[in-house]
Amino acid sequence: MNAELSTTTTGGRIAVYSGTFDPLTLGHEDVVRRAAQLFDEVVLAVAIAHHKKTRFSLKERLEMAAEATRDVPGRVRVLPFDGLIMDFCRQTGAVAVVRGIRNITDFDYEAQMAAMNRKLHPAVETVFLLPQAELQCISSTLVREIATLGGDVSSMVSPPVARRLAPAPLQA
Repeated sequence: MNAELSTTTTGGRIAVYSGTFDPLTLGHEDVVRRAAQLFDEVVLAVAIAHHKKTRFSLKERLEMAAEATRDVPGRVRVLPFDGLIMDFCRQTGAVAVVRGIRNITDFDYEAQMAAMNRKLHPAVETVFLLPQAELQCISSTLVREIATLGGDVSSMVSPPVARRLAPAPLQA
């Protein structure tokens, strides 16, 4: 690895973990925690997501991500991003992109993205991390659906996220 690309001006290695995080799940949090053990700083890059309708606004997703990762040992920054992840990596000085994979379907998609990202910015590595086995079945899509239907998602998301997903009490 090229020495000037391997560290930031503060001497730390930065990794970017990007996603829509609508909402951030315990699986996402587990990946952040694992990445924080491998890198000096992890940038949790919350996508503006023009391409899809999100349940939570960008501001809400940023707030939830910051609350949920506040206690992660190491340095975690939560930032919004728009555009190509490789451009964001250049802007932040990142040496790696972290991707969480739960199963072979995720891997197939993420391997293709990693190959394309390498074409766009060869100096940035892609690191695949698996969340703990009991968290691998959790997805933001399923969490949103379960919450919408009144189900309990407290074992799938952190308390600050669960509070925001809770249905509003009925007005009499």
